[in-house]
Amino acid sequence: MATQFPQLTPKLERFIRDQRMFFVATAGPQGRVNLSPKGLDSLRVLAPHRVAWLNGTGSGNETAAHLLQNPRMTLMFCSFEGPPMILRLYGAARMVQPRDADWSELVALFPALPGARQVFDLTVDLVQTSCGFAVPLFDYVEQRDLLTTWAENRGPEGLATYQRERNATSIDGYPTGVTG
Repeated sequence: MATQFPQLTPKLERFIRDQRMFFVATAGPQGRVNLSPKGLDSLRVLAPHRVAWLNGTGSGNETAAHLLQNPRMTLMFCSFEGPPMILRLYGAARMVQPRDADWSELVALFPALPGARQVFDLTVDLVQTSCGFAVPLFDYVEQRDLLTTWAENRGPEGLATYQRERNATSIDGYPTGVTG
């Protein structure tokens, strides 16, 4: 049965810290809904109502495009190990990019990530847990280092070119605000 909370509790914060991946969902007023898995050491609970996550350069940039049109965001965590649980954080997010005044403060919360292009800062207005009884158990092996290696191999100029060519618009043609 789902249980709702007005904010994160210390127990739910510990649950988030123990998860090795999470999912982010966003949608613009029209077009496709985006749902993306996220890993690495890329998420921080900043307060009971605030979570930030660091986004690296990737094949798309749907989250950025959606937030420019509609700030709604949902983060979902599933326990793939241990007792079953699903945790969702609902709220409104803002995008912080390297050219923004608070970039240095927010990016400093995370380990260095080559190709980091945004921090998404989510103000949580609803927290919900559910049973997770149907989520399978998995054995964790390790985080992949492919994104980091890929970004390091491209270098700053190659990443800027990639972002201009591949990350400037969403799959629905909406601008993402990334200029590379």
